Amino acid sequence: MPKVFLMALTAVGVATLQFSVMAQTANAAIVCKDGFQNSDGNWISTPYCNDAHLAQLARNLGVKVSDEELRANPAKKDEVCRFIGNIGPGSEYCPDESGGRDGGH
Repeated sequence: MPKVFLMALTAVGVATLQFSVMAQTANAAIVCKDGFQNSDGNWISTPYCNDAHLAQLARNLGVKVSDEELRANPAKKDEVCRFIGNIGPGSEYCPDESGGRDGGH
Protein backbone atom coordinates (compact mmCIF):
# COMPACT_ATOMS: atom_id res chain seq x y z
CA MET A 1 0.00 0.00 0.00
CA PRO A 2 2.75 2.56 0.74
CA LYS A 3 4.14 2.03 -2.79
CA VAL A 4 0.75 2.89 -4.34
CA PHE A 5 0.46 5.97 -2.11
CA LEU A 6 3.97 7.10 -3.11
CA MET A 7 3.14 6.65 -6.81
CA ALA A 8 -0.09 8.66 -6.41
CA LEU A 9 1.73 11.41 -4.54
CA THR A 10 4.38 11.55 -7.28
CA ALA A 11 1.69 11.80 -9.98
CA VAL A 12 0.03 14.69 -8.14
CA GLY A 13 3.40 16.42 -7.78
CA VAL A 14 4.14 16.05 -11.51
CA ALA A 15 0.70 17.37 -12.45
CA THR A 16 1.17 20.37 -10.14
CA LEU A 17 4.55 21.10 -11.68
CA GLN A 18 3.13 20.90 -15.21
CA PHE A 19 0.30 23.28 -14.28
CA SER A 20 2.79 25.72 -12.78
CA VAL A 21 4.92 25.71 -15.95
CA MET A 22 1.83 26.21 -18.13
CA ALA A 23 0.68 29.14 -15.97
CA GLN A 24 4.10 30.82 -16.24
CA THR A 25 4.06 30.34 -20.03
CA ALA A 26 0.63 31.97 -20.25
CA ASN A 27 1.90 34.95 -18.26
CA ALA A 28 4.78 35.38 -20.72
CA ALA A 29 2.39 36.24 -23.59
CA ILE A 30 3.26 39.25 -25.70
CA VAL A 31 1.24 42.30 -24.67
CA CYS A 32 0.55 44.83 -27.43
CA LYS A 33 -1.11 48.24 -27.39
CA ASP A 34 -1.49 50.48 -30.43
CA GLY A 35 1.43 48.84 -32.25
CA PHE A 36 3.78 48.78 -29.28
CA GLN A 37 4.93 45.84 -27.15
CA ASN A 38 5.34 45.94 -23.39
CA SER A 39 8.90 44.89 -22.60
CA ASP A 40 9.74 45.06 -18.90
CA GLY A 41 7.45 48.06 -18.42
CA ASN A 42 8.66 49.91 -21.52
CA TRP A 43 6.55 50.23 -24.67
CA ILE A 44 8.62 49.51 -27.79
CA SER A 45 7.67 49.30 -31.44
CA THR A 46 7.94 45.72 -32.74
CA PRO A 47 6.91 44.17 -36.06
CA TYR A 48 4.70 41.67 -34.19
CA CYS A 49 2.66 44.40 -32.48
CA ASN A 50 2.77 46.68 -35.54
CA ASP A 51 1.07 43.93 -37.55
CA ALA A 52 -1.46 43.25 -34.79
CA HIS A 53 -2.38 46.95 -34.70
CA LEU A 54 -2.61 47.18 -38.49
CA ALA A 55 -4.88 44.11 -38.57
CA GLN A 56 -7.12 45.62 -35.87
CA LEU A 57 -7.40 48.89 -37.77
CA ALA A 58 -8.31 46.96 -40.91
CA ARG A 59 -10.98 44.97 -39.03
CA ASN A 60 -12.40 48.26 -37.71
CA LEU A 61 -12.79 49.32 -41.36
CA GLY A 62 -14.55 46.07 -42.30
CA VAL A 63 -11.64 44.02 -43.67
CA LYS A 64 -11.75 40.39 -42.59
CA VAL A 65 -8.15 39.64 -41.58
CA SER A 66 -6.53 38.04 -38.56
CA ASP A 67 -3.29 39.16 -36.95
CA GLU A 68 -1.70 35.84 -37.95
CA GLU A 69 -2.84 36.13 -41.56
CA LEU A 70 -1.39 39.61 -41.85
CA ARG A 71 1.96 38.45 -40.40
CA ALA A 72 2.20 35.33 -42.54
CA ASN A 73 1.00 36.74 -45.86
CA PRO A 74 2.87 39.77 -47.24
CA ALA A 75 0.37 40.02 -50.11
CA LYS A 76 -2.50 40.36 -47.61
CA LYS A 77 -0.55 43.03 -45.73
CA ASP A 78 -0.01 44.92 -49.00
CA GLU A 79 -3.73 44.62 -49.76
CA VAL A 80 -4.66 46.01 -46.34
CA CYS A 81 -2.15 48.84 -46.75
CA ARG A 82 -3.58 49.79 -50.14
CA PHE A 83 -7.05 49.81 -48.58
CA ILE A 84 -5.97 52.02 -45.66
CA GLY A 85 -3.98 54.36 -47.89
CA ASN A 86 -0.70 56.11 -47.22
CA ILE A 87 -2.06 58.72 -44.82
CA GLY A 88 -4.46 56.67 -42.70
CA PRO A 89 -3.80 55.48 -39.17
CA GLY A 90 -1.47 52.48 -39.20
CA SER A 91 0.03 53.41 -42.56
CA GLU A 92 3.40 53.79 -40.83
CA TYR A 93 3.40 49.99 -40.52
CA CYS A 94 3.02 49.53 -44.29
CA PRO A 95 5.72 49.17 -46.95
CA ASP A 96 7.06 52.48 -48.14
CA GLU A 97 6.88 53.43 -51.81
CA SER A 98 10.33 51.96 -52.53
CA GLY A 99 9.05 48.52 -51.49
CA GLY A 100 10.85 48.36 -48.16
CA ARG A 101 9.23 48.05 -44.76
CA ASP A 102 10.18 50.56 -42.12
CA GLY A 103 8.67 48.53 -39.24
CA GLY A 104 7.05 51.61 -37.81
CA HIS A 105 10.23 53.61 -37.16
